[in-house]
Amino acid sequence: MNAMKQIRIEKLTLNFGAGANQDNLKKGMKLLKNLTGIEPIKTISDKRIPSWSVRPGLPVGCKITLRGQKANDLLIRLLKAKENKLLPNHFDDRGNVSFGIHEYIDVPDLTYDTSIGIIGFQVSITLKRPGFRIKERKKLKRKIGKSHLITQKDSIDFFKNTFKISVEEEQ
Repeated sequence: MNAMKQIRIEKLTLNFGAGANQDNLKKGMKLLKNLTGIEPIKTISDKRIPSWSVRPGLPVGCKITLRGQKANDLLIRLLKAKENKLLPNHFDDRGNVSFGIHEYIDVPDLTYDTSIGIIGFQVSITLKRPGFRIKERKKLKRKIGKSHLITQKDSIDFFKNTFKISVEEEQ
């Protein structure tokens, strides 16, 4: 296979959205810290949404971004929580993957914490190929050719071969 066509994981992002409820935000921060051992950062609102009691500058969630071997190891655990099954709608047309974990106690090696309760979080995986740097570099930015982009089929095949998952058809 062409070395420039090899797909790899660029980053794994864990996200917890709490809205205006600061107690839920504290629980979410504790959950992500227990899961990864890294202190999460707060996400700040930049819009005003009166019906949700959200105003600019208010912390509304938290997230952690992992790269490299830590991301691979955690992804294996998170896929086990989903019983190594994903749906086709978890994969977008650019090759990225997103899914939710409804209850954190489904993740292996994570025990129930009474101070957190039962909550879930979102998982997003960004895939890339060698050569994707040209769209992000500072000088001489360029677009990536259509034949080099990662399609939904490419990302499904990558996950089937690398993580031995099954992609079920939706009912």
